[in-house]
Amino acid sequence: MASPKRLIIGLGNPGDEYDQTRHNVGFMVVDALAEKTGTVLKTKGQAILGAGRWRSRPLVLAKPTTYMNRSGLAVQALMQNLKMEPVDLLVVVDDIHLPTGKIRLRDKGGTGGHNGLEDIIDCLGTDRFPRVRVGIGNEFTRGNQSDYVLSPFSEDEQTAIDTAIEHARDAALTFVTDGMITAMNRFSR
Repeated sequence: MASPKRLIIGLGNPGDEYDQTRHNVGFMVVDALAEKTGTVLKTKGQAILGAGRWRSRPLVLAKPTTYMNRSGLAVQALMQNLKMEPVDLLVVVDDIHLPTGKIRLRDKGGTGGHNGLEDIIDCLGTDRFPRVRVGIGNEFTRGNQSDYVLSPFSEDEQTAIDTAIEHARDAALTFVTDGMITAMNRFSR
């Protein structure tokens, strides 16, 4: 049975050198959620997190500090501490398979080659948790994927990514109030 509380986790890497990079778009969405809901984020354990409310519904926002490829450790610990099920979790992640600025919502699924999602699936033992994928494009040459995802968005891409962050934020808030099916129907176009 789903909990009345929702846990929204944005994936990224901690540290100033990763701030505003493509790989940290999950962190950007959580920051936008914190601003919209008035939730204060503080470092606690393996995450920067805060508890808040949206339209009288409780939520927890989190940004793991375990680095992208070890995100599962923080997610698993948070879910255990909060006594939550995977259906109550929403993971926000970057996706090189989507054009910059496009978002896609799914209630379950594979990794799409994303190491952060893979680690979460490994730690939770299931892929049955909702996620929002935010497109960051794939304008890189063979062998340069790591440099690409750790680079900032170009000036030309910034408007599209700002809009995507806003849509991902609103989709996450719809997940909190109305569930994943409604969020997918409204935001996965």
